[in-house]
Amino acid sequence: MVSWLVFAVDFFVHERLLVNFMGTRVGKFDLTIVVLTAPWFLVAGAHAGGFVVILRLARLSRLLIATKGVRRLFARLGRVAIVAASVLFVGGTMAYFAEHPTNPEFATFGDAIWWATVTLTTVGYGDIVPITTAGRVDATAIMFMGVALLGLLAGSLANFFGLQSGEPTPQQPATTDDAVLAELAQLRAEVKVLTDLRVQLAALTRHLTDGTGGGDTSRAPSGDA
Repeated sequence: MVSWLVFAVDFFVHERLLVNFMGTRVGKFDLTIVVLTAPWFLVAGAHAGGFVVILRLARLSRLLIATKGVRRLFARLGRVAIVAASVLFVGGTMAYFAEHPTNPEFATFGDAIWWATVTLTTVGYGDIVPITTAGRVDATAIMFMGVALLGLLAGSLANFFGLQSGEPTPQQPATTDDAVLAELAQLRAEVKVLTDLRVQLAALTRHLTDGTGGGDTSRAPSGDA
């Protein structure tokens, strides 16, 4: 019931604010979902069937599709995860082949992956340390990649929560509203000034008209005399 009310309010708000919203596919889809998934069980004699259940699932899919920000966030996190997994596998494999023959700490491939994970996350427990030149070069590359991936992760989260300067923040709409209100107040003041000028011009016109008419009346008797 509550979810249906949320969808109904969302539909009516979009219908009022967006031009030709009902002419779009999204508008027609939303209207269908709102009408057919209404709580008809509250009406006497109405029964909910499997078709209504399917429509409720469609409403859920509409909610998931609407959350574009969440989908963008998961897409970015997915790319970061793929890069991180690739770095772990490649870096761990290189470390294993470089360190295993001479370093007993890299006894198994799992030890190399553990070391790569600790190095990539910049934790650095120090329980496993490379001793060969190739292993240390590999460690340096993994550490730099870890710093870069953490930066990408932080940027994705900041972008999602609207903390980047390029994204709209909650304060920006308020600032925009204040600017609009200030401009409206200025327009009202200008309209008031124009109205006052119009009144003054009308009064001046009447005064000049009355003065001209009075002069003609005073001169007419003297001419007859």
